[in-house]
Amino acid sequence: LFSSARKPKSTNHPRAIISPHAGYVFSGQVAASAFNQIPENTKYEKIFVLASSHQVHFKGASVYTAGNYKTPLGTIKVDLKLTKKLIKSNQIFSENIDAHSFEHSLEVQLPFLQYKLGKEFQLIPIILGTDSPEECEEIAHGLKPYFNSKNLFVISTDFSHYPNYEDAVDVDTVSANAVISNNTQTLLNALESNRKLNIPNLSTSMCGWTSVLTLMYLTNNNSFEYKKIQYMNSGDNHLYGGKYRVVGYHAIAVFNTDDDVFTISEEEKETLLEIAHRSLNDSYGLKKYNVDDLDTGGILQAKLGAFVSLYNGDELKGCIGQFKSDKPLMQVIKSVVISASNDRRFEKPDKKMLENIIVEISVLSPLKKIKSIEEIELGKHGIYIKKEIVSGTFLPQVAIKTGWNLEEFLGHCSRDKAGLGWYGWKDAEIFIYEAEIFKSNPINY
Repeated sequence: LFSSARKPKSTNHPRAIISPHAGYVFSGQVAASAFNQIPENTKYEKIFVLASSHQVHFKGASVYTAGNYKTPLGTIKVDLKLTKKLIKSNQIFSENIDAHSFEHSLEVQLPFLQYKLGKEFQLIPIILGTDSPEECEEIAHGLKPYFNSKNLFVISTDFSHYPNYEDAVDVDTVSANAVISNNTQTLLNALESNRKLNIPNLSTSMCGWTSVLTLMYLTNNNSFEYKKIQYMNSGDNHLYGGKYRVVGYHAIAVFNTDDDVFTISEEEKETLLEIAHRSLNDSYGLKKYNVDDLDTGGILQAKLGAFVSLYNGDELKGCIGQFKSDKPLMQVIKSVVISASNDRRFEKPDKKMLENIIVEISVLSPLKKIKSIEEIELGKHGIYIKKEIVSGTFLPQVAIKTGWNLEEFLGHCSRDKAGLGWYGWKDAEIFIYEAEIFKSNPINY
């Protein structure tokens, strides 16, 4: 399933995914595409799976507290402490064992989680028994403290049920567009509009609409972006799919545009460092530069900024970078590392010194303009100070290496980098960014 699934559309890790729950022979590829949006080596502390009940109707949502889940891939631990806390803290949550006993829509998601994340997470299984938008909003309110970058929300739903193929495509497009609008009322209006069309055999245009609506109450009017990943319906199965009565499936991923979080695997870090060292060797005429034997997919093709610092032991020998690029990251590293070796502020490393050069790469998140310096977290954020045509920056690690406090961090950047004077930052534009920082051991190269 994953071999045919859609590749990630973002280098960030998603906050939530919407995945179908029909039989794998029909919806498995679409579900795999949803889970495939999780970058390799991403780790989540807790996984919240929200599914709307197909069996029983009850107020609010049922949280499972009776033990763990088992699949053919092994046992998944349920965070019993948190599930019990949810029930105790808000009356909208309860434990209805009948809701969980025969509910396939939640269980179908679990093997995908095990395949993608292994065993390093805890599960919070939630079945919604309500059909009240007001109760969905209350459920979202209770889950809000846990909707953060440490956790993943998996929303289980199929789309249209039982229209013909062409009608399903039309209805499912309307429903999915309403979801990605990130507006709860737009979704409710779309579902009602679909119902009033009186399409033959259409019993619902989204069986898990209450779970999706709850997610949208978590993201509504905030900086979240919904991305459609893949659509199919059961009629697309060339072995079993008929075109007369079909069920629709969408894979959708949700990202927080303020996170500026991206994940670089250890293998990708090693490849970027390999590219940097090969580029240096090539620039010194030591070895012809070639990447044909390297895996240059994934984040290496992302259009991200980066800085490269060169060290001989603890001595800085050059530091050059760029915040934005219209070229792939691997090309940025190739050009920036050569520029760093020719940084005019430092003595150019000779060929003998090159054997001991340590390359430190900082891959940058996009710049974010801030309104208050209180938004700056020392050690986490780099700063970029700009006024008219002059500017200066410090990478996040500068604050750690120097031990400066916030005022010193700003003052040195303003005076020493931007040339604006110690307090010049006070009437300048200030941007923050984060960096994924890693460095080489020269003996490996």
